[in-house]
Amino acid sequence: MTTTQPDHDSFTSQTSYKAHDVITVPLVIIAPVRDEADLIRLTLDSIVRQTVRPVEWIIVDDGSRDNTAAIVQEYAEQYSFIRLVQRPDRGFRKVGGGVVAAFKYGISQIQHTEYEYIAKLDGDMSFGPRYLEIMFKEFANDPKLAAVSGKVFREENGRRIEELIINEHVAGQFKLYRRVAFEQIGGFVEEVLWDGIDVHTARMKGWNTKSFCHPDAFLMHHRLMGSSDKNVYRGRLRWGRGIWFMGYHPLYALASGVFRMREKPFIIGGLLIIAGFIGAALKGAPRYENPEFRAHLHRWQLGQIKGLFFKKRAK
Repeated sequence: MTTTQPDHDSFTSQTSYKAHDVITVPLVIIAPVRDEADLIRLTLDSIVRQTVRPVEWIIVDDGSRDNTAAIVQEYAEQYSFIRLVQRPDRGFRKVGGGVVAAFKYGISQIQHTEYEYIAKLDGDMSFGPRYLEIMFKEFANDPKLAAVSGKVFREENGRRIEELIINEHVAGQFKLYRRVAFEQIGGFVEEVLWDGIDVHTARMKGWNTKSFCHPDAFLMHHRLMGSSDKNVYRGRLRWGRGIWFMGYHPLYALASGVFRMREKPFIIGGLLIIAGFIGAALKGAPRYENPEFRAHLHRWQLGQIKGLFFKKRAK
């Protein structure tokens, strides 16, 4: 496991932060949440401390049975840019498709319709007060940048462990999009691998996407990636089925499983991803119905493998 220690001691001890430093940008954030009472204050505090704030932050309570809605309402009464909207309880947590359905509901509730940027944010994240400021500098530097994020970390035994994603990917926990690019790709699909389909579609249409490491702009994730159903093993199998649906090339699926063996649960997690992919293939499970997308994805994935192979040979 690769471990990175950003030069950033705490998210809450930012002595340089002052309320009058805050500027508002034409950004709408939508946060689909469900039963996040234990963690959502971390996310709420992170946003209200930003040096750059959204014009509107819609928090969609997707059928919470805990105190999530009451906590959000408490903040909404203090900050006018925060709004709580509620959807009826579907009775269960629908991984992938459910969060996108709630996100789309949030879009239907937007009041500041002249926004230029849109973001999807999870309710179990924390980040420093300059996070959005630094992301918007990236947009300013690259007019073809569709989406951007910092790198994602989690705390484990007093250390910050990176949840590894390639630099061309954008963290699904906080997807920040240029609106024109988001609308051009057709938004998010209601499937498990929505947060992979979107960035590859953006690149297919000529946009850039990126995540990068910055000492003042990383994301702390307070749940293990892929464990939202409380069972990380089942989550890894679901991950494998998801990359089958997305259209991964078999070689890249194998490489992805091997790569994830370095993460918890060590070895077995990667094997379960491969097993999920193979199981879905043997069952003839549905795949994302977009031949152009899959052809583009395969070219890109095989190019990544080829580049890695020649890089190793050069050494």
